[in-house]
Amino acid sequence: MARAVAAYYAARDPFGAAGDFTTAPEISQAFGECLGLWAAVTWQQMGSPPEIVLAELGPGRGTLMADALRAAAMVPAFRAALRVHLVETSPLLRAAQAARLGDAVAAWHADIAALPAGPAIILANEFFDALPIRQFIRRGGAWLERHVEAGRFVALPPADAPPLPAAAPEGAIAERAEAGEAVAAALAARLRAQGGALLALDYGYSEPALGDSLQAMTRHGPADPLAAPGTVDVTAHVPFAALAEAGRAAGAAAHGPLPMGLFLQRLGLAQRAAILARAAATAGRRDQAGLILSGAERLTAPEGMGRLFKALCLCHPALPIPPGFEAA
Repeated sequence: MARAVAAYYAARDPFGAAGDFTTAPEISQAFGECLGLWAAVTWQQMGSPPEIVLAELGPGRGTLMADALRAAAMVPAFRAALRVHLVETSPLLRAAQAARLGDAVAAWHADIAALPAGPAIILANEFFDALPIRQFIRRGGAWLERHVEAGRFVALPPADAPPLPAAAPEGAIAERAEAGEAVAAALAARLRAQGGALLALDYGYSEPALGDSLQAMTRHGPADPLAAPGTVDVTAHVPFAALAEAGRAAGAAAHGPLPMGLFLQRLGLAQRAAILARAAATAGRRDQAGLILSGAERLTAPEGMGRLFKALCLCHPALPIPPGFEAA
């Protein structure tokens, strides 16, 4: 499954109306701008180091980073201090990022381990959902692991099973995101040793839960994840509690998860969208003004992306509570 995901991203630009799905940066420029300012305030909380890595994992077309850098320019000292590094394996998407960001990018990397040393602020929007998972199914009072053979699922005794519920109903499915937990642990260890913060935004659940969340998308509609490997977007819901625990075990502080809608409201996304909409209306682009407001609503409303999507921050344990994660 991991190879199929890598092949999918390497062969296409899947974003936007002409692709298979749309992400938050493509819905509203205010999203990336809010994250850019979030990064600037977090940098100030870190003591404003004279040089800092601003990294994005899985940066898509570079839309989020372009919007974040535009907002970062409002804090000139931060903009001067940051060095942009992108973790991207797809040559096609690297080309799109280069076209959009130009010489603002210091370097591209194929793996998080290649990021340069030093304090860092790391953005991961809809990154963890694309990492491989393991699935286990309850059969006859025992857990079996689901494998894919000849285009179908088969259940086999696991060679090495992670901790699973001792009791669960027949047919129940448990998922474990070991790849995501490993990434969270590695980044948390880096942040503890070198300083900084990771902000992850994705769809998923706050607490452990049973259920099959494996899904596939093509042309903005559901698809069979096994039908044509490498040609559809295959993802699974992110277990945020497990990522937070992996981060804490590696020595970082964890804040959240909390609903993305609440997080973005606290960062002022609605106010920024209103400003953009007024500017568009004043310029006679009323249709665009309406799209700006509806995009902001989609990102924050519980019935849109506001509840299903979550925000989680892992950071150096000495940092204050990051923006947006303050207790209500």
